[in-house]
Amino acid sequence: MAGFFERLRGGRASRMPQGAATKNAPLVAFTQPGLGFFSERAGPALVHSGYHRNAIVYRCVRLVSEAAASLVWTLLRDGQEVQGHPLEALLARPNPRESGAALLEALYGHLLLSGNAFCEVIAPGEAPMELHALRPDKVRIVQGPDGWPEAYDYQVGTRLTRFPAGEGGKEGRAPILHLRLFDPLNEISGYAPLGAAQMALEMHEAATRWNKALLDNSARPSGALVYGAQENMTDTQFDRLKEELESAFQGATNAGRPILLEGGLDWKPLSLSPKDMDFLEAKAGAAREIALAFGVPPLLLGLPGDNTHANYAEANRAFWRTTILPLVQRTQGAFAAWLAPYYGENLRFEPDIDRIEALASEREALWRRVSAASFLSDDEKRAALGYGQLTKNAP
Repeated sequence: MAGFFERLRGGRASRMPQGAATKNAPLVAFTQPGLGFFSERAGPALVHSGYHRNAIVYRCVRLVSEAAASLVWTLLRDGQEVQGHPLEALLARPNPRESGAALLEALYGHLLLSGNAFCEVIAPGEAPMELHALRPDKVRIVQGPDGWPEAYDYQVGTRLTRFPAGEGGKEGRAPILHLRLFDPLNEISGYAPLGAAQMALEMHEAATRWNKALLDNSARPSGALVYGAQENMTDTQFDRLKEELESAFQGATNAGRPILLEGGLDWKPLSLSPKDMDFLEAKAGAAREIALAFGVPPLLLGLPGDNTHANYAEANRAFWRTTILPLVQRTQGAFAAWLAPYYGENLRFEPDIDRIEALASEREALWRRVSAASFLSDDEKRAALGYGQLTKNAP
Protein backbone atom coordinates (compact mmCIF):
# COMPACT_ATOMS: atom_id res chain seq x y z
CA MET A 1 0.00 0.00 0.00
CA ALA A 2 2.92 2.36 0.71
CA GLY A 3 4.12 1.86 -2.85
CA PHE A 4 0.68 2.70 -4.17
CA PHE A 5 0.57 6.02 -2.33
CA GLU A 6 4.09 6.75 -3.49
CA ARG A 7 2.97 6.25 -7.08
CA LEU A 8 -0.15 8.35 -6.46
CA ARG A 9 2.04 11.25 -5.36
CA GLY A 10 4.08 10.95 -8.52
CA GLY A 11 7.17 9.43 -6.92
CA ARG A 12 9.04 6.30 -7.93
CA ALA A 13 7.33 3.06 -7.07
CA SER A 14 9.16 0.71 -4.79
CA ARG A 15 10.33 -2.42 -6.53
CA MET A 16 9.71 -5.77 -4.88
CA PRO A 17 12.23 -8.57 -5.30
CA GLN A 18 11.37 -11.06 -7.99
CA GLY A 19 9.71 -14.14 -6.65
CA ALA A 20 8.47 -12.46 -3.49
CA ALA A 21 5.01 -13.53 -2.46
CA THR A 22 2.26 -10.90 -2.81
CA LYS A 23 -1.38 -10.84 -1.85
CA ASN A 24 -3.65 -9.62 -4.62
CA ALA A 25 -6.30 -7.12 -3.52
CA PRO A 26 -8.52 -4.53 -5.24
CA LEU A 27 -6.72 -1.28 -5.99
CA VAL A 28 -8.28 2.05 -5.05
CA ALA A 29 -7.19 5.31 -6.72
CA PHE A 30 -8.39 8.50 -4.98
CA THR A 31 -9.17 11.74 -6.83
CA GLN A 32 -10.33 14.75 -4.84
CA PRO A 33 -10.22 18.55 -5.02
CA GLY A 34 -7.82 20.34 -2.71
CA LEU A 35 -8.84 22.29 0.35
CA GLY A 36 -8.60 26.08 0.38
CA PHE A 37 -7.84 28.08 3.52
CA PHE A 38 -5.90 31.26 4.02
CA SER A 39 -3.53 31.57 6.94
CA GLU A 40 -3.32 35.38 7.27
CA ARG A 41 -4.11 36.51 10.79
CA ALA A 42 -3.68 40.28 11.02
CA GLY A 43 -2.43 43.41 9.31
CA PRO A 44 -2.14 43.91 5.55
CA ALA A 45 -2.31 40.17 4.89
CA LEU A 46 -5.75 39.90 6.48
CA VAL A 47 -6.92 43.01 4.61
CA HIS A 48 -5.72 41.47 1.36
CA SER A 49 -7.52 38.19 2.08
CA GLY A 50 -10.70 39.92 3.22
CA TYR A 51 -11.25 43.21 1.42
CA HIS A 52 -9.36 42.40 -1.79
CA ARG A 53 -10.68 38.86 -2.27
CA ASN A 54 -14.05 38.64 -0.55
CA ALA A 55 -17.11 40.29 -2.07
CA ILE A 56 -19.04 40.39 1.23
CA VAL A 57 -16.29 42.23 3.10
CA TYR A 58 -15.72 44.57 0.17
CA ARG A 59 -19.39 45.48 -0.07
CA CYS A 60 -19.81 45.92 3.69
CA VAL A 61 -16.85 48.29 3.91
CA ARG A 62 -18.03 50.27 0.91
CA LEU A 63 -21.58 50.52 2.25
CA VAL A 64 -20.51 51.80 5.67
CA SER A 65 -17.71 54.11 4.55
CA GLU A 66 -19.61 55.69 1.64
CA ALA A 67 -22.79 56.19 3.65
CA ALA A 68 -20.91 57.72 6.58
CA ALA A 69 -18.84 59.97 4.30
CA SER A 70 -21.97 61.26 2.54
CA LEU A 71 -23.46 62.66 5.76
CA VAL A 72 -23.30 66.47 5.93
CA TRP A 73 -21.56 67.99 8.96
CA THR A 74 -23.07 71.07 10.62
CA LEU A 75 -20.52 73.31 12.38
CA LEU A 76 -21.57 74.87 15.69
CA ARG A 77 -19.76 77.59 17.64
CA ASP A 78 -20.87 78.03 21.24
CA GLY A 79 -23.95 75.97 20.38
CA GLN A 80 -25.00 78.13 17.40
CA GLU A 81 -24.73 77.12 13.77
CA VAL A 82 -21.91 78.83 11.90
CA GLN A 83 -21.66 79.42 8.15
CA GLY A 84 -18.64 80.49 6.17
CA HIS A 85 -16.12 79.34 8.75
CA PRO A 86 -12.61 78.44 7.46
CA LEU A 87 -12.97 74.97 8.97
CA GLU A 88 -15.90 74.27 6.66
CA ALA A 89 -13.75 75.05 3.63
CA LEU A 90 -10.97 72.84 5.00
CA LEU A 91 -13.29 69.87 5.44
CA ALA A 92 -14.80 70.41 2.00
CA ARG A 93 -11.35 70.37 0.35
CA PRO A 94 -8.82 68.97 2.85
CA ASN A 95 -5.96 68.69 0.36
CA PRO A 96 -5.36 69.22 -3.38
CA ARG A 97 -5.72 65.51 -4.16
CA GLU A 98 -9.11 64.63 -2.71
CA SER A 99 -12.42 65.97 -1.48
CA GLY A 100 -13.73 65.89 2.05
CA ALA A 101 -15.94 62.88 1.31
CA ALA A 102 -12.95 60.95 -0.08
CA LEU A 103 -10.86 61.72 3.01
CA LEU A 104 -13.63 60.60 5.38
CA GLU A 105 -14.29 57.49 3.32
CA ALA A 106 -10.62 56.52 3.65
CA LEU A 107 -10.66 57.10 7.40
CA TYR A 108 -13.83 55.05 7.89
CA GLY A 109 -12.43 52.27 5.70
CA HIS A 110 -9.22 52.13 7.76
CA LEU A 111 -11.27 51.91 10.95
CA LEU A 112 -13.32 48.98 9.65
CA LEU A 113 -10.36 47.03 8.26
CA SER A 114 -7.63 47.71 10.80
CA GLY A 115 -9.42 49.21 13.81
CA ASN A 116 -7.27 52.36 13.57
CA ALA A 117 -7.33 55.52 11.47
CA PHE A 118 -4.76 58.32 11.44
CA CYS A 119 -5.18 61.83 10.06
CA GLU A 120 -2.40 64.42 9.74
CA VAL A 121 -2.90 68.17 9.81
CA ILE A 122 -0.51 70.54 8.05
CA ALA A 123 -0.54 73.98 9.70
CA PRO A 124 2.48 76.09 8.75
CA GLY A 125 0.80 79.13 10.27
CA GLU A 126 -1.92 79.57 12.83
CA ALA A 127 -4.73 77.86 10.94
CA PRO A 128 -4.68 74.35 9.37
CA MET A 129 -4.04 74.27 5.63
CA GLU A 130 -4.38 70.58 4.73
CA LEU A 131 -5.59 67.26 6.14
CA HIS A 132 -4.24 63.86 5.03
CA ALA A 133 -5.24 60.29 5.89
CA LEU A 134 -2.29 58.05 6.81
CA ARG A 135 -2.17 54.32 6.16
CA PRO A 136 -2.37 52.46 9.50
CA ASP A 137 0.04 49.74 8.36
CA LYS A 138 2.73 52.40 7.93
CA VAL A 139 2.18 53.98 11.36
CA ARG A 140 3.94 52.69 14.46
CA ILE A 141 2.74 53.88 17.86
CA VAL A 142 5.62 54.74 20.20
CA GLN A 143 4.73 54.11 23.84
CA GLY A 144 6.01 56.36 26.57
CA PRO A 145 7.19 55.36 30.06
CA ASP A 146 3.60 55.55 31.32
CA GLY A 147 2.35 53.16 28.63
CA TRP A 148 0.44 55.77 26.66
CA PRO A 149 1.45 56.94 23.14
CA GLU A 150 4.14 59.60 23.10
CA ALA A 151 4.76 59.67 19.33
CA TYR A 152 3.71 58.24 15.99
CA ASP A 153 6.29 57.04 13.47
CA TYR A 154 5.16 57.14 9.84
CA GLN A 155 7.44 55.37 7.39
CA VAL A 156 7.23 55.57 3.59
CA GLY A 157 10.03 53.65 1.94
CA THR A 158 13.23 54.60 3.75
CA ARG A 159 11.88 57.90 5.05
CA LEU A 160 10.73 57.96 8.67
CA THR A 161 8.75 60.87 10.12
CA ARG A 162 8.00 61.15 13.82
CA PHE A 163 4.96 63.07 15.04
CA PRO A 164 4.55 63.86 18.73
CA ALA A 165 1.38 62.54 20.31
CA GLY A 166 -0.97 64.58 22.47
CA GLU A 167 -0.11 68.24 22.77
CA GLY A 168 2.50 68.30 20.06
CA GLY A 169 2.37 72.07 19.62
CA LYS A 170 1.39 75.21 21.40
CA GLU A 171 -2.05 75.60 22.97
CA GLY A 172 -2.77 71.87 22.81
CA ARG A 173 -2.41 71.51 19.05
CA ALA A 174 -1.68 67.93 17.97
CA PRO A 175 -0.38 67.05 14.47
CA ILE A 176 -1.99 63.59 14.41
CA LEU A 177 -5.54 62.46 15.11
CA HIS A 178 -5.76 58.79 16.09
CA LEU A 179 -9.18 57.20 15.77
CA ARG A 180 -9.52 53.66 17.10
CA LEU A 181 -12.20 51.11 17.83
CA PHE A 182 -12.36 49.72 21.34
CA ASP A 183 -10.14 46.78 22.24
CA PRO A 184 -10.35 45.61 25.88
CA LEU A 185 -6.84 44.11 25.70
CA ASN A 186 -5.07 47.05 24.07
CA GLU A 187 -5.20 50.62 25.36
CA ILE A 188 -3.27 52.22 22.48
CA SER A 189 -4.54 50.38 19.40
CA GLY A 190 -7.97 49.40 18.12
CA TYR A 191 -9.57 46.13 17.07
CA ALA A 192 -11.18 45.89 13.65
CA PRO A 193 -14.53 44.28 12.72
CA LEU A 194 -12.62 42.37 10.06
CA GLY A 195 -10.64 40.63 12.80
CA ALA A 196 -13.83 39.69 14.66
CA ALA A 197 -15.23 38.21 11.44
CA GLN A 198 -12.13 36.17 10.65
CA MET A 199 -13.61 32.73 11.41
CA ALA A 200 -16.68 33.47 9.29
CA LEU A 201 -14.36 34.84 6.60
CA GLU A 202 -12.38 31.60 6.59
CA MET A 203 -15.59 29.55 6.31
CA HIS A 204 -16.80 31.69 3.42
CA GLU A 205 -13.41 31.46 1.73
CA ALA A 206 -13.22 27.69 2.20
CA ALA A 207 -16.72 27.20 0.76
CA THR A 208 -15.86 29.37 -2.23
CA ARG A 209 -12.62 27.53 -2.92
CA TRP A 210 -14.31 24.15 -2.46
CA ASN A 211 -16.90 25.13 -5.05
CA LYS A 212 -14.17 26.39 -7.40
CA ALA A 213 -12.19 23.17 -6.99
CA LEU A 214 -15.33 21.17 -7.64
CA LEU A 215 -15.93 23.04 -10.90
CA ASP A 216 -12.33 22.52 -11.90
CA ASN A 217 -12.89 18.82 -11.31
CA SER A 218 -15.71 18.68 -13.89
CA ALA A 219 -18.25 19.54 -11.18
CA ARG A 220 -17.89 16.05 -9.75
CA PRO A 221 -17.35 15.20 -6.08
CA SER A 222 -14.41 13.12 -4.92
CA GLY A 223 -14.55 9.44 -5.70
CA ALA A 224 -12.51 6.29 -6.26
CA LEU A 225 -11.72 3.96 -9.09
CA VAL A 226 -11.95 0.42 -7.77
CA TYR A 227 -9.78 -2.10 -9.59
CA GLY A 228 -11.42 -5.46 -9.20
CA ALA A 229 -9.07 -7.65 -11.20
CA GLN A 230 -7.13 -10.45 -9.57
CA GLU A 231 -3.74 -9.00 -10.49
CA ASN A 232 -2.29 -5.66 -9.42
CA MET A 233 -1.74 -2.87 -11.93
CA THR A 234 1.69 -2.47 -13.36
CA ASP A 235 3.45 0.86 -13.16
CA THR A 236 2.79 1.45 -16.84
CA GLN A 237 -0.96 0.79 -16.47
CA PHE A 238 -1.18 3.01 -13.41
CA ASP A 239 0.65 5.91 -15.05
CA ARG A 240 -1.49 5.60 -18.16
CA LEU A 241 -4.74 5.63 -16.15
CA LYS A 242 -3.63 8.64 -14.10
CA GLU A 243 -2.60 10.56 -17.20
CA GLU A 244 -5.90 9.84 -18.97
CA LEU A 245 -7.93 10.97 -15.95
CA GLU A 246 -6.01 14.24 -15.63
CA SER A 247 -6.02 15.10 -19.33
CA ALA A 248 -9.42 13.88 -20.48
CA PHE A 249 -11.77 14.07 -17.49
CA GLN A 250 -10.63 16.96 -15.26
CA GLY A 251 -11.23 20.66 -15.81
CA ALA A 252 -14.19 22.78 -16.83
CA THR A 253 -13.72 22.02 -20.54
CA ASN A 254 -14.22 18.29 -19.86
CA ALA A 255 -17.37 18.66 -17.76
CA GLY A 256 -19.97 16.03 -18.61
CA ARG A 257 -17.64 13.89 -20.73
CA PRO A 258 -18.43 10.18 -20.22
CA ILE A 259 -15.70 7.96 -18.86
CA LEU A 260 -15.03 4.56 -20.30
CA LEU A 261 -14.02 2.04 -17.65
CA GLU A 262 -12.25 -1.11 -18.71
CA GLY A 263 -10.21 -3.88 -17.22
CA GLY A 264 -12.33 -4.34 -14.10
CA LEU A 265 -12.47 -0.63 -13.11
CA ASP A 266 -15.52 0.69 -11.32
CA TRP A 267 -16.28 4.27 -10.15
CA LYS A 268 -17.43 4.70 -6.53
CA PRO A 269 -18.38 8.18 -5.27
CA LEU A 270 -16.86 8.89 -1.86
CA SER A 271 -17.76 12.41 -0.74
CA LEU A 272 -21.20 13.80 -0.06
CA SER A 273 -22.93 15.98 -2.59
CA PRO A 274 -23.14 19.74 -1.99
CA LYS A 275 -26.81 19.32 -1.12
CA ASP A 276 -26.02 16.71 1.51
CA MET A 277 -23.22 18.80 2.93
CA ASP A 278 -25.49 21.87 2.87
CA PHE A 279 -22.40 23.87 2.08
CA LEU A 280 -24.38 26.57 0.30
CA GLU A 281 -26.30 27.33 3.49
CA ALA A 282 -23.06 27.29 5.45
CA LYS A 283 -21.60 29.81 3.02
CA ALA A 284 -24.68 32.04 3.33
CA GLY A 285 -24.49 31.76 7.13
CA ALA A 286 -20.85 32.83 7.07
CA ALA A 287 -21.74 35.78 4.85
CA ARG A 288 -24.45 36.88 7.30
CA GLU A 289 -21.98 36.65 10.17
CA ILE A 290 -19.50 38.83 8.27
CA ALA A 291 -22.23 41.40 7.66
CA LEU A 292 -23.16 41.27 11.34
CA ALA A 293 -19.58 42.10 12.36
CA PHE A 294 -19.62 45.22 10.17
CA GLY A 295 -23.08 46.27 11.32
CA VAL A 296 -24.70 45.84 7.90
CA PRO A 297 -28.16 44.22 7.78
CA PRO A 298 -27.86 41.15 5.52
CA LEU A 299 -30.99 42.24 3.69
CA LEU A 300 -29.05 45.18 2.23
CA LEU A 301 -26.56 42.72 0.74
CA GLY A 302 -29.23 40.50 -0.82
CA LEU A 303 -28.30 37.52 1.35
CA PRO A 304 -30.95 34.78 1.53
CA GLY A 305 -32.55 33.51 4.70
CA ASP A 306 -32.54 36.74 6.73
CA ASN A 307 -35.91 37.72 8.23
CA THR A 308 -34.69 40.11 10.89
CA HIS A 309 -36.27 43.11 9.17
CA ALA A 310 -39.68 43.16 7.55
CA ASN A 311 -38.60 45.10 4.48
CA TYR A 312 -35.70 46.92 2.88
CA ALA A 313 -36.73 50.34 4.23
CA GLU A 314 -36.72 49.07 7.81
CA ALA A 315 -33.32 47.44 7.34
CA ASN A 316 -31.91 50.62 5.83
CA ARG A 317 -33.28 52.69 8.70
CA ALA A 318 -31.71 50.34 11.25
CA PHE A 319 -28.42 50.50 9.31
CA TRP A 320 -28.30 54.29 9.61
CA ARG A 321 -29.42 54.38 13.25
CA THR A 322 -27.24 51.61 14.68
CA THR A 323 -24.15 51.74 12.46
CA ILE A 324 -23.69 54.98 10.52
CA LEU A 325 -24.79 57.64 13.02
CA PRO A 326 -22.75 56.30 15.98
CA LEU A 327 -19.66 56.04 13.76
CA VAL A 328 -20.10 59.57 12.39
CA GLN A 329 -20.84 61.14 15.77
CA ARG A 330 -17.73 59.69 17.42
CA THR A 331 -15.66 60.88 14.45
CA GLN A 332 -17.16 64.37 14.64
CA GLY A 333 -16.40 64.60 18.35
CA ALA A 334 -12.78 63.57 17.77
CA PHE A 335 -12.35 66.05 14.89
CA ALA A 336 -13.83 68.92 16.90
CA ALA A 337 -11.57 68.27 19.91
CA TRP A 338 -8.58 67.94 17.58
CA LEU A 339 -9.08 71.02 15.37
CA ALA A 340 -10.76 73.49 17.77
CA PRO A 341 -7.44 74.50 19.44
CA TYR A 342 -6.12 75.66 16.05
CA TYR A 343 -8.92 78.23 15.86
CA GLY A 344 -9.16 79.08 19.54
CA GLU A 345 -12.94 78.68 19.53
CA ASN A 346 -15.50 76.38 21.11
CA LEU A 347 -16.39 74.34 18.02
CA ARG A 348 -18.30 71.12 17.58
CA PHE A 349 -20.04 69.21 14.81
CA GLU A 350 -23.48 67.69 14.45
CA PRO A 351 -24.75 65.40 11.68
CA ASP A 352 -27.43 66.89 9.45
CA ILE A 353 -30.01 64.15 10.02
CA ASP A 354 -32.67 66.02 8.04
CA ARG A 355 -30.84 65.13 4.82
CA ILE A 356 -30.86 61.38 5.47
CA GLU A 357 -33.50 59.96 3.18
CA ALA A 358 -33.67 56.65 5.08
CA LEU A 359 -34.82 58.50 8.23
CA ALA A 360 -37.47 60.61 6.49
CA SER A 361 -40.35 58.59 7.98
CA GLU A 362 -39.01 59.09 11.53
CA ARG A 363 -38.60 62.81 10.94
CA GLU A 364 -42.13 63.11 9.56
CA ALA A 365 -43.58 61.30 12.59
CA LEU A 366 -41.64 63.61 14.94
CA TRP A 367 -42.93 66.70 13.17
CA ARG A 368 -46.52 65.46 13.47
CA ARG A 369 -46.16 64.79 17.21
CA VAL A 370 -44.56 68.16 17.93
CA SER A 371 -47.05 70.05 15.76
CA ALA A 372 -49.95 68.40 17.58
CA ALA A 373 -48.59 69.44 21.00
CA SER A 374 -50.87 72.41 21.71
CA PHE A 375 -49.22 73.07 25.08
CA LEU A 376 -45.95 74.13 23.33
CA SER A 377 -45.27 77.55 21.85
CA ASP A 378 -43.86 77.98 18.35
CA ASP A 379 -40.38 78.65 19.70
CA GLU A 380 -40.57 75.58 21.96
CA LYS A 381 -41.66 73.45 19.01
CA ARG A 382 -38.76 74.74 16.92
CA ALA A 383 -36.35 74.05 19.78
CA ALA A 384 -37.71 70.50 20.11
CA LEU A 385 -36.99 69.95 16.42
CA GLY A 386 -33.49 71.39 16.65
CA TYR A 387 -34.17 74.81 15.12
CA GLY A 388 -33.51 78.29 16.48
CA GLN A 389 -36.07 80.66 17.84
CA LEU A 390 -38.41 82.38 15.40
CA THR A 391 -39.34 85.24 17.74
CA LYS A 392 -37.56 86.97 20.59
CA ASN A 393 -39.20 87.11 23.98
CA ALA A 394 -39.82 90.53 25.38
CA PRO A 395 -37.65 91.52 28.38
